[in-house]
Amino acid sequence: MTTNAISLMKKHILVVPGDGIGAEVTAVGKQVLETIAQKFGHEFTYDEALIGHVAIEATGAALPAETLEKMRAADAVLFGAVGHPKYDNDPSAKVRPEQGLLQMRKELGLYANLRPIKLFDELLSSSSIKPEILQGADILFFRELTGDVYFGEKTRSEDRSTASDLMIYHKYEVERIVRKAFEAARTRRKKLMSVDKANVLESSRLWREVVQALTPEYPDVEVEHQFIDAAAMLLIKDPKRFDVVVTGNLFGDILTDEASQIAGSMGMLASASVGDSTGVYEPIHGSAHDITGKGVANPLASVLSAALLLDISFGMKAEAEAVIAAVDAVLKEGYRTRDIADADTPADKLLGTSAMGEALLAKL
Repeated sequence: MTTNAISLMKKHILVVPGDGIGAEVTAVGKQVLETIAQKFGHEFTYDEALIGHVAIEATGAALPAETLEKMRAADAVLFGAVGHPKYDNDPSAKVRPEQGLLQMRKELGLYANLRPIKLFDELLSSSSIKPEILQGADILFFRELTGDVYFGEKTRSEDRSTASDLMIYHKYEVERIVRKAFEAARTRRKKLMSVDKANVLESSRLWREVVQALTPEYPDVEVEHQFIDAAAMLLIKDPKRFDVVVTGNLFGDILTDEASQIAGSMGMLASASVGDSTGVYEPIHGSAHDITGKGVANPLASVLSAALLLDISFGMKAEAEAVIAAVDAVLKEGYRTRDIADADTPADKLLGTSAMGEALLAKL
């Protein structure tokens, strides 16, 4: 493709704010994408759609058919968050916001969740872990996203006193996510850690067998197997030991939330959910209704998700790097939202959601 062809690239992006702070942070992510399009000569068009609690209130469904149709028609989706406190203490609710998220992943075939744990030197003090342990850590998680207990058969006895969730994996599901992780490891430090619980779980024994069978195809990648409990301990003890990590849905959910504390805040971590069609890009944080509408949410995870969107779905590496450089620049100048601030942060450097967005746009 020629440079001129790249400069005239046309793409359609669906923005799905969802619930809580989702609308606030995706607004900044969209502004960054608009600025990138203008700066690099692209043409991005946008649409919006409902999911989660707001969709239930408006349509009765957590993932309306119209939203799913728009997702399939888009080149990429910039996503916010789903969830609402009213459902947290009501396990009897038949329709829940999270059902929209799971259905979206299944319907779009989003079987691979990529979560880069990128540490900015300026935020090392924001973590509860010693900076000397953290500095230099750079981890890329591959979490399988459409199998495991989240999608397995669920049962409850007639007297409601017994419940079960089926942890199920098929060989092909493991193969496709593991191959993606191997390919990514080849572009990094050529180290792959597979995390399972093969000493106890039959599904994990299948997982490990598949990884072992694929390993000879990637002789340039060093493979390490760890049980989930040991991996959770090592992640805190020696995060620099990790490069690419591949694991199942449940274990990946837990490990990546643990890893968010390495970066100091969930408000700094982006994710990409991809498969063989439209990719979905979202912060790993939730809807955070305790701060919704207060204008204090950290938009940087949404901004870094937009950078992933540019890189993975559109192949725009220079554009993605420009976004990351802008984030780095505002942090170097001392600007903080309250989740990444400390006692020494000057009042004029403590920014709300919109002000942090404006600072980023100025750098772009």
